[in-house]
Amino acid sequence: MSETSHMTGLRGELRADEPMARHVSWRAGGKAARVYIPADADDLAVFLRQLGASEPVMFMGLGSNTLVRDGGLKGTVVLTHAAAKRPVMKAGAVYCEVGVASPKVARFAATHDLSGAEFLAGIPGCVGGALAMNAGCYGGETWDIVESVETIDRSGRINARLKAEFEIGYRHCELRTGAIARDEWFLSATFRLPKGDGEASRMRIKELLTKRIASQPLSLPNAGSVFRNPPGDHAARLIESCGLKGFSLGGARVSEKHANFIVNPKGAARASDIEGLIEAVRERVRQQTGVDLHPEVRIVGEAA
Repeated sequence: MSETSHMTGLRGELRADEPMARHVSWRAGGKAARVYIPADADDLAVFLRQLGASEPVMFMGLGSNTLVRDGGLKGTVVLTHAAAKRPVMKAGAVYCEVGVASPKVARFAATHDLSGAEFLAGIPGCVGGALAMNAGCYGGETWDIVESVETIDRSGRINARLKAEFEIGYRHCELRTGAIARDEWFLSATFRLPKGDGEASRMRIKELLTKRIASQPLSLPNAGSVFRNPPGDHAARLIESCGLKGFSLGGARVSEKHANFIVNPKGAARASDIEGLIEAVRERVRQQTGVDLHPEVRIVGEAA
């Protein structure tokens, strides 16, 4: 903890050698040298201002789209998720911090007779991750409904940014200056939604969740869709066409329920098993179909 032992005025929780398997939905992976759980945005600013300029920093919510390699992370992970966080209404729009789970936004919007956020009920992570990768499902994408965001940089400065300041694409979001990838992270989002029928929205959310439960292996540790859908096709269809449902490596297995999911059924898979399986699936699909699937999940850290 020598890199952070000099810090003062912190109100959050600082942990050393934190097992990241506790914080990612695959339930696998190594340790982070440091984890910080900020009390609020102001506390996070105090922490970042005192952090060394060369210290690697990664923000993480529910860890639903991340694989931490078995060798762990040398830098600091900032954990943003807090179960008590809720969206609020501000000036007729839905405002929430990045640690709010995406399904909460969908339900909150429906409660306030706003439409267009129903698809967020099918995204298992937090708002921060949904913003960073422009997460989407069932015909909707996160940035379709974003009006503005707040970010924080390495100096602890909070910035208000409009949607127009970002380049948005399929599972892609980048600040036009490129800074978001280096030293600027999302803090909050404002979603501007049209008036709708709250009861109809709640019914739509129920339908989407029923469909999700029926088609995805939600009872097993997983990280959602592993690969992006290639143009005009679906990764799951390609993987299944190659006979890869049920294919396994170590403790990791391609789901029999949804071919674009890799599961850790007994919680015994190493991160290297999962990463190796990702590469094996990618290679088989490339050989048999000529399509190069690109991972949607974020793979970070050092090999063991």
